[in-house]
Amino acid sequence: MSQSGSENSGADHVPHILESQFSTELRIVEPDDETDGVNELLKADHVVLSTQSPAARKLGTQQLIPKNLAATSRPKNRHHTTVVTFPVGLEKSSSEIRSRHSAQGPDVSWEDYDSDGDGFALRRNRRNKSYREAVTSLDIEAMARERDSGDTLKPVREDRAASPCPARSPGRKKTLGRKRKHKQRGSFKDATPCLYQEIRERGLHSTNQDELLDDFVVVEAPVEDQGIVVKSYRPAQLTWSQLPQVKDSGILTQISPQERKRQEAIFEIITSEHSYLHSLGILVKHFKSSDILRKTMTATEHHHLFSNIAVIHQVSKRFFEDLERRHYDNPVIRDISDIVQNHAAHYFEPYIVYCSNETFQQRTLQKLLSSNTAFKETLKQIEESSECGGLPMISFLILPMQRVTRLPLLLDTICQKTPDKTAEYFAAVWAFHAISKLVASCNDRARRMERTEQMYTIQKQMDFGKIKPFPLVSSSRWLKKSGELTIAAEELSIWRAFSHRSNFLFLFSDVLIVTKKKSEESFVVTDYATLANVEVEFMEDVESRTPSPSKSSSCLSFKLLMKRNSEGRAEQITLVAESRVDRARWITALTEHKQMGIFTCKDGLPQYEATKAYMPKGTDELGLQQAELVIVLQKEEGWCYGERMRDGERGWFPASCATEITNPTAMENNVQRMKRLRKETNV
Repeated sequence: MSQSGSENSGADHVPHILESQFSTELRIVEPDDETDGVNELLKADHVVLSTQSPAARKLGTQQLIPKNLAATSRPKNRHHTTVVTFPVGLEKSSSEIRSRHSAQGPDVSWEDYDSDGDGFALRRNRRNKSYREAVTSLDIEAMARERDSGDTLKPVREDRAASPCPARSPGRKKTLGRKRKHKQRGSFKDATPCLYQEIRERGLHSTNQDELLDDFVVVEAPVEDQGIVVKSYRPAQLTWSQLPQVKDSGILTQISPQERKRQEAIFEIITSEHSYLHSLGILVKHFKSSDILRKTMTATEHHHLFSNIAVIHQVSKRFFEDLERRHYDNPVIRDISDIVQNHAAHYFEPYIVYCSNETFQQRTLQKLLSSNTAFKETLKQIEESSECGGLPMISFLILPMQRVTRLPLLLDTICQKTPDKTAEYFAAVWAFHAISKLVASCNDRARRMERTEQMYTIQKQMDFGKIKPFPLVSSSRWLKKSGELTIAAEELSIWRAFSHRSNFLFLFSDVLIVTKKKSEESFVVTDYATLANVEVEFMEDVESRTPSPSKSSSCLSFKLLMKRNSEGRAEQITLVAESRVDRARWITALTEHKQMGIFTCKDGLPQYEATKAYMPKGTDELGLQQAELVIVLQKEEGWCYGERMRDGERGWFPASCATEITNPTAMENNVQRMKRLRKETNV
């Protein structure tokens, strides 16, 4: 009872003792100011503990802080550990306090203290003790005894030894000197890089507006009972003007706005290559090198799926290291065009091999997802991991195609921001030529491989029967569209009505073949004609609105006229499509060869920008990458028929994958950029 009573009485004196102990103020002076009264101690009129301060109570709704102090998240290792400072007099009994704390148990262990010169400081980032609990857990009796002993505060020199660094965790790797140097200078590599799928380079747009960087950011007050973590509203992709070494050196006041735009364009290639390399590493480490995923497929399927992606990763790593080295040589980068030109001409050939495998890659992935349950489940587990960001594997597989087609656009931006008739301008144009030649080779190899493989497959499925055959495989022939169309009721005779009511058409670049479908992989040829002898007639929508028993089928039907078929005579067939979109796509494919010169002038035609990537599912569809620009030539029920601006490829794509560009200046600049790109790629 007496023991508990003494503890209660001691607890009652805690506020008084704390106030008396922390009501003194230490005034530190320099050695030159010894005459100012070094030992003078001033009593404070009123003491407010930090737990009762307005900052601790989080008063106010907003805080205005310098932007360079903002952080996206609370750092893992915080080394500032100032909470409670003991009077200097307690230093004499440090060994006694240490033994007492160790005897009392794990409430406050010796490791919870930081030595910071004279005295002790309790770490603020203790996981199991709040600030108030840490204060009340101190040995008040020892503090009272030292107070009664009459010890006074003494001046402390500022040139005291620095605090020792926290103990290194066992699994932590040593940092190389080069990395430490970079981090001291400020680097875009300090933070975890974004996935390449989540960024969009500003250089992909023909008009770039400078972002005005405010000196301050407005931070909302934190929610009650949450840690104070100041959020940063900086863009995820760091710009050149935001680099610490650029800000601190005053470079921005010495260069022209045009040179700043050029530096931003150069720096964007470096940062985007860093994100691209990061995403490639995830593809190689978590997908290609996964033993669990490899066991769900054959060696051939694994090769078709990943091809030479490991080589691509090494190529990108070497390219980024050269760019990074140039970046650290000088904050103001003179040029990187020589690096791009050298790598495009000598090291980027693996991109051509990877792009030529695109057809086998897509077909293998679709087959595994539809018929291999083990593969599908294992792949889903990997995709849901935090390292992959919840993104599907296909978004990683198409990264090399995306990167190699974006590089010409980024190089073109550098060309436009570089003064004419300078050494830097001619070097940028030379690099632009090299990377455009590489893209043309990638497109040509991918297209040729896909078409050749497809033609051999179709030839095996064709049965000409009594029709005069002809060699189907040719280097100048490819499949444009195929599908099943119903024969109109008025075209059916009595005996045909009970046999075949539909035709399966194969439309190639120079010939149309009409077949009957025997099975999924077998077709019997009934007729064919060259495209020069094929014409299409269809009723206009206005005429189809007139009441008629066949109103529903009239707006979906069209007449196929073959002036000279396989037997040398004229033939006419009325076909019915499944929908208005299907009919529009067939009519466009059948008449495209005659309309190639109609849309020569692109001025005034609507332009769309892809908001997300689209993988084509049909031979007449157009594949899109994010931020891809398309000139729309036709619209039909949620689908658009357009021409890709970078290479002139035409096809259909869902309107939901793109948004229309309405800025006239941007549209005009897009047309000018399209002309430059096609001139270099010979489109």
